[in-house]
Amino acid sequence: MALAGTSKVVLGCIAFGIFWVMAVFPTVPFMPVGRTAGSLLGAMLMVLFRVISPEDAYSAIDLPIIGLLFGTMVVSIFLERADMFKYLGNLLSWKSRGSKDLLFRVCIVSAFASALFTNDTCCVVLTEFILKVARQNNLPPQPFLLALATSSNIGSAATPIGNPQNLVIAVESGISFGQFLLGVFPAMIVGVLTNAAILLLYFWKYLSVEKDQEGGQATGPEVVADDEVTSHRFTPARMSHVSSLNPDDEDCISEPIIRSNSVRSSVNENLRSRSVNSEADIQLAIKSLRASSMSHEVVEVSTVPDRKDEGASSRKFTRSASQQRSVIIEDLAPAPEMNGEKEKETEVAEKRWKILVWKTAVYLITLGMLIALLMGLNMSWTAITAALVLLALDFTDAQACLEKVSYSLLIFFCGMFITVDGFNKTGIPNTLWELVEPYSRIDSARGVALLAVVILILSNVASNVPTVLLLGTRVAASAAAISHGSERKAWLILAWVSTVAGNLTLLGSAANLIVCEQARRAQFFGYNLTFWSHLRFGVPSTIIVTAIGLLIVISY
Repeated sequence: MALAGTSKVVLGCIAFGIFWVMAVFPTVPFMPVGRTAGSLLGAMLMVLFRVISPEDAYSAIDLPIIGLLFGTMVVSIFLERADMFKYLGNLLSWKSRGSKDLLFRVCIVSAFASALFTNDTCCVVLTEFILKVARQNNLPPQPFLLALATSSNIGSAATPIGNPQNLVIAVESGISFGQFLLGVFPAMIVGVLTNAAILLLYFWKYLSVEKDQEGGQATGPEVVADDEVTSHRFTPARMSHVSSLNPDDEDCISEPIIRSNSVRSSVNENLRSRSVNSEADIQLAIKSLRASSMSHEVVEVSTVPDRKDEGASSRKFTRSASQQRSVIIEDLAPAPEMNGEKEKETEVAEKRWKILVWKTAVYLITLGMLIALLMGLNMSWTAITAALVLLALDFTDAQACLEKVSYSLLIFFCGMFITVDGFNKTGIPNTLWELVEPYSRIDSARGVALLAVVILILSNVASNVPTVLLLGTRVAASAAAISHGSERKAWLILAWVSTVAGNLTLLGSAANLIVCEQARRAQFFGYNLTFWSHLRFGVPSTIIVTAIGLLIVISY
């Protein structure tokens, strides 16, 4: 494709440049509107500058990718509510054998969790928990935060649902879930282990320090309370333990006691002047007062004749002892405490059983979605179907759950699709690719190395998703000229390198920024992961992991 007209090229570059600045630096001083508004601004400028027509702009939006993103978001929200990530957090500290073992677990757990639940979700829900575990064991947070961010990126490369760029590649290439998994999963395993080894070597000195001087108890699942695993997960309403006595009961009991005490004092006061009633009547009256204090109703029995109405008062004690006992027995409440406790315990057990059944249903539906993806069914509709089934089985208004969906990310993708398509129509990406393409064919080691370098640099300059949109079809077309198998291999190379490239710098991946921001804002356990501290580890790790993984992907 030749270059378009000069005005179209210039205006298209301006629109794409504004989009790039907003995407890479969302809080730029002169226009701190964020990535989502920046992508919409770039799309609008592409249409206003007539680089792309309104009809082409609508058609540029890839609805299957949007649907797949929406479905996986809803499924991830339900997994959070079902405490999946709480269990993953407990797995990190379960029978931990020290700081090095904990670091290795962070790498493994975050990698596999990202492959199934996307790297961004994994980083959101595990960052604060990892910070708390590190702080409570007097360990430096930096190694564990880097382990979470880098391992999440590497692990997300294994599946089409691991990150947004893989979603784009899976939909554009037509590679099935199973083929994608077989092609990248071995490289992911080796890459995670290599990254963990580099982390251990890099931070060996810091991790060798004893966690405390008090004997160091073994880290167990109780290191962090369940409700503190993350401040971002969504859980069903918690049921408090049933108390044997609630405040209302206390008021009902304390009031009769006070009143009976006052009556009892008046009785003692008037006993001196009493001349009518016998000692047996007095004891019977006191027993009635004690019985009334145990029930919710006060039995008011006067044992002393009032001076004003001496005759009427004396008639109150004309009853026999057996009659007064029957009155007391009738006034006493039939011991509701035991029955009430049993009813409450039954209700709590029933609610716990319902929650257990609901969680099991969420896990089974998620497992069914993964099986359907492995069987090669349409990924977008599979994810949407799983999301709708979960919403239906929740038996509540879906608004609360749907409000958790990141619609800003969906809108960002829509604007990015339009902006990138407009930039492609200027002819600049195709012209630049024609200069590089003869030297970056994947049928030679030199070509693969050059292609990897181009993807690595462009992913950190323009972000990984725009890189995939710009290079995907061109790399695939170049590889298709070699063989059909080479085309699929080219897509997998693009998926692997563009994902691992996110570990190079702090700005290379959204997961890195999530970990950085979550750690900085964490209450009581805050930590600032700087750009340079990430870069010092990211450069050697990215180069080594990318090279080792490429050897495995190419051999597939």
